Amino acid sequence: MSRRPSWLYEGARVLDPAEDREGIVQFIGDWEDPKTRRFIPEAVFLRPEGGGVTGRTSSTRRHRGGPAAARGHPTPTTRSTMAIRTFGHATITLPELDEPGLYLSNVDSLDSSRGTIQDFAYGDADLRSLDLAQTQLVTGRIASMRAKRVELEAVNLHGVEITGSDLGSARWTGSKLTRVHIRDCKLMGAALDSLVLDDVLFEDCKFDFATFEKVRATGPVAFIGCVLTEATFTDCELSDSVFTDCTLRLTEFGTGRYRNTDLRENDLSAIRGVANLAKVRIDPGQQSDLAEALVSELDITVGDD
Repeated sequence: MSRRPSWLYEGARVLDPAEDREGIVQFIGDWEDPKTRRFIPEAVFLRPEGGGVTGRTSSTRRHRGGPAAARGHPTPTTRSTMAIRTFGHATITLPELDEPGLYLSNVDSLDSSRGTIQDFAYGDADLRSLDLAQTQLVTGRIASMRAKRVELEAVNLHGVEITGSDLGSARWTGSKLTRVHIRDCKLMGAALDSLVLDDVLFEDCKFDFATFEKVRATGPVAFIGCVLTEATFTDCELSDSVFTDCTLRLTEFGTGRYRNTDLRENDLSAIRGVANLAKVRIDPGQQSDLAEALVSELDITVGDD
């Protein structure tokens, strides 16, 4: 059970007594120091007031007004680099990267000897390959990136937006995505294995022939306007996730957990694995879709003779 105090949360304004500075909590979560390989549960990263480079702090203290309040000035209000969007019963918290005071530095590569890239902007790149491992991408934007070969292992994203990019048949394994927005991207034939998703929105993406294996939703997850033709979900935990206005032609839902998964506003007549979708949520009009899908899957012949 977490022993984190109630006043310490992402977006809160706190004091770092070790550095004698104030900052906004940008990220709280498990973190591995890339140099020492020491694992730190619930590490806290602060962004200085007014912008700057995010850094990890070893201790924090609740802000109680600070020098500004002591001089009789009002305490600055907390700023949060987050945006809220709701789809069905899922309310997703996403990064707000255009907030005044947040400065993203342009980087030429997503690879770092330190293992962590923070407050970054990367894009308009044509790559032969993108090969990353044991990397943390914290607060940043990736746009218009195209890569012929993508291998991502233990690449964790927090507060990251990926737009207009072609990741091809990416292989992405053993990673956690938190407060991530992936929009208008191609991951056709991608293999997504053992990913943990928390506050993740896939919007207008193409996942044709992609495989999702042991993908686990620990927080709100939504697929909105995505194409998942002949995509396969195997041993996934997608309870409470949302699929809306998606193309699910020959999409296969294998064994897994889909309790309260919202499949409304989709054509379900050509999906596979209907028997595995126990306790999902559908519209009344979609009952005939599921019946049609089941008849097709079981190769049942319907006739009068």
